[in-house]
Amino acid sequence: MALSCVPIPSSSSPAYSSSSNKTILTNWKSLSLTRAISSFSPNKYAVFSSRSSRNCDSHPNKTRICAKSADRNDISADSAQISEQKVEVSSESGNSSTSFLSFLCPLLKLFSSGDPSQERNYGFEVAASSLSSLTRFPWGSKSLSSTEDVEQIGVVDPSIPLQLFEFEACPFCRRVREAMTELDLLIEVYPCPKGSTRHRKVVRRSGGKEQFPFLIDPNTGVSMYESGDIVKYLFLQYGNGRSPSVGLLESTLLTGWMPTILRAGRGMTLWEKATREPPPKKLELFSYENNPYARLVREALCELELPYILQNVGKGSRRLKLLFEASGSKEVPYLIDPNTGTKLGDYKKILSYLLNTYSVVTHQL
Repeated sequence: MALSCVPIPSSSSPAYSSSSNKTILTNWKSLSLTRAISSFSPNKYAVFSSRSSRNCDSHPNKTRICAKSADRNDISADSAQISEQKVEVSSESGNSSTSFLSFLCPLLKLFSSGDPSQERNYGFEVAASSLSSLTRFPWGSKSLSSTEDVEQIGVVDPSIPLQLFEFEACPFCRRVREAMTELDLLIEVYPCPKGSTRHRKVVRRSGGKEQFPFLIDPNTGVSMYESGDIVKYLFLQYGNGRSPSVGLLESTLLTGWMPTILRAGRGMTLWEKATREPPPKKLELFSYENNPYARLVREALCELELPYILQNVGKGSRRLKLLFEASGSKEVPYLIDPNTGTKLGDYKKILSYLLNTYSVVTHQL
């Protein structure tokens, strides 16, 4: 398998000055993403990663930008001569973000209610989740299909569902999910909470490290880290080349942490009583990112490490018809479990069902 890497100027290089730091990295990043996307066909498999300050559970001082080919026969002479390189990049913002995350996660776990099966104050939880939604308004609430220029937007459905490895509490994963709501995409979600026994291994094997979010697009053979790059790729590939919504990328550093804090780290850690084996078939959830009730359900799915098909049905979504046909309503969340034939539309009943069905002991909420 061929592996080609692109070196990044280091801060110690004579040609690298602090004044040109931002310009060089921005131009290089834009160029590498453009080259990568344009050069890959369905037979190629690409991995991109850049500044870890835009990811959760990352290592800030080392990053590797690579392009992998899944076809051993499809290796160019040039790439065959390039050996794997590890590039070190000093990043003050990466160190700061990771340090904050390292401090915040144990603190949130300490103040969170812990066992999700214990009696819960739903009034308080809905209020906290609703406040979380307000901090991210207007991103992740409506589909671009709801605008008048539907034909110009030209949102494209991928032939095969995209695969997203993430965890609910991660603010950078949230940024990607918001973009997917706006683009009306159907995706397969593989929750990777801290302590994950299954999905984190897949990410480490596929991309080389545990860093989130991590996207795999089986339609183009592209896989990538770095939330900002993922969002740009999604809009380029499935939003008719359109730029991401105004403020979507920039706002994450300002308010992206608020839902994580307000929800006290829910959707961050694997519940110790979750079943260790995944169900034979993926569950299906109708949801949109900024819905306060759907957030509670996604948190539970993450803490149980249950893979599921996410049907994004934001305001104006083309998928609302599917939701109405399945449930007789346009309200979310709505859960379908093909393993048991269960279909539920009330978030409390969904939570009770998930925690009773997919834990090693039986609980009554």
